[in-house]
Amino acid sequence: MRILSELTKDASISVPQLSKKLSVNASVLYSRIKRLSKRNLIQKFTVIVNEGMLGFNVKATVGINRDPKLKDPIHSELLKIPEVRSLSEVTGRFDMIVTVNARTLEELHNVVIGLIGKVEGIQNTETFVEMQTTEKEPVYAVQRSLSR
Repeated sequence: MRILSELTKDASISVPQLSKKLSVNASVLYSRIKRLSKRNLIQKFTVIVNEGMLGFNVKATVGINRDPKLKDPIHSELLKIPEVRSLSEVTGRFDMIVTVNARTLEELHNVVIGLIGKVEGIQNTETFVEMQTTEKEPVYAVQRSLSR
């Protein structure tokens, strides 16, 4: 769990650096990381891009209700829209939640109304524009007992 916590903070850390930080032999650490990857607990090592520096300053979540018979074609069409970052099927008042990044509010409007809203089978949308975000680093600790 300590390995996972450290790698989620900085996946670019070298094995020797991580070994010092965790007080674990580098060869043991390397084999543990390899095993975590092989078991698919670590799915990939990646980069988090500062999208604001690229001009993507507007983030929104779009709740979508859709025709259930057209689920797969709608999913495929939404994935073709470059500004769509993720799709989730959800419970509650929406069938899907779509995350969208845009450069401006006008561009967001064009994506939601002109692209998402025109996909056949989408019945209605509701857009939630992100005002401020506070992200929390995931912590993978040894599971605590729930009885206190």
